[in-house]
Amino acid sequence: MNCREVNTFIYLFLEFLWTLLRSIFEIFKAMIRVVVPTEPKSVEGQIVLISGAGHGMGREMALRFARLGATIVCVDINPKGNQETMIMIKQEKGNSYKYECDVTDRAAVMELAAKVRKEVGDVTILVNNAGIMPCKPVLEQTETEIRLMNDLNINGYIWMIQAFLPSMIQRNHGHIISMSSMAGIMGIRNLVPYCGSKYAVRGIMDALAMELRADKRDLSGIKLTTVCPTIVNTGLCKKPRIRFEKLFKVVEPGEAADTIINAMRRDQIEITIPQDLHYVNRYLFRLLPFQAACLWSEFFDAGVDADD
Repeated sequence: MNCREVNTFIYLFLEFLWTLLRSIFEIFKAMIRVVVPTEPKSVEGQIVLISGAGHGMGREMALRFARLGATIVCVDINPKGNQETMIMIKQEKGNSYKYECDVTDRAAVMELAAKVRKEVGDVTILVNNAGIMPCKPVLEQTETEIRLMNDLNINGYIWMIQAFLPSMIQRNHGHIISMSSMAGIMGIRNLVPYCGSKYAVRGIMDALAMELRADKRDLSGIKLTTVCPTIVNTGLCKKPRIRFEKLFKVVEPGEAADTIINAMRRDQIEITIPQDLHYVNRYLFRLLPFQAACLWSEFFDAGVDADD
């Protein structure tokens, strides 16, 4: 080895050691946060835009963010439900606005962003919550159903990020919450296209985190949270199948909303609902050979049956 090669080797070795030490530090820091969580940050005065705010978890998150002093921008394609959510917030003396928008339409989303900025202000917390979940064997799902689901569950999230992330970057301040699912961590029968859409959400959020980190500007003030619920009682899942109800209970929307907002306020990157399933599903399931994982999945027998 010549002198240049030796210097390069020493540099790479030292860089490797430094990366290893930093990695170990981050692992210990994460372990400590499990035992001693960070203090929840305030959302008072923040502008929170929630898609799918007209019912379910979207409505419950809107109500809870408003109670914490945030200004809520309710977005839904359903004007009746959206209006009801806004009225409920105002009845509790909260500050709320409503906009109807089809988030699968990129032009409509960009128009929404311009209108919200002009009439309310820059959105500082974006909640990608709108979605649908056809529950049928893959061969029984129509092209129309699958295309609409992917437009809403995937493209709609990307359009919203493209519309509202720029103002967060300008201020180095913001938080994006996106709803994935337990079906975005493991495969579930009768949900083949839906699983694909929710795996995509996790991929989008992971890639966005890497992109923001790699940016030459300091964008450390922009936080991301990916949410992976099991079965939430919102009406999407019409036929839940649960063998052990104490382990895999149907979660009420209000309980899910509490968990999501708590995670967001503590800058958690990814959570499951219930939270104790996070490590079981994300790590243990992946460590097992596929056939062994399938056996345990069949034993617990938690999922959804096909809609009529």
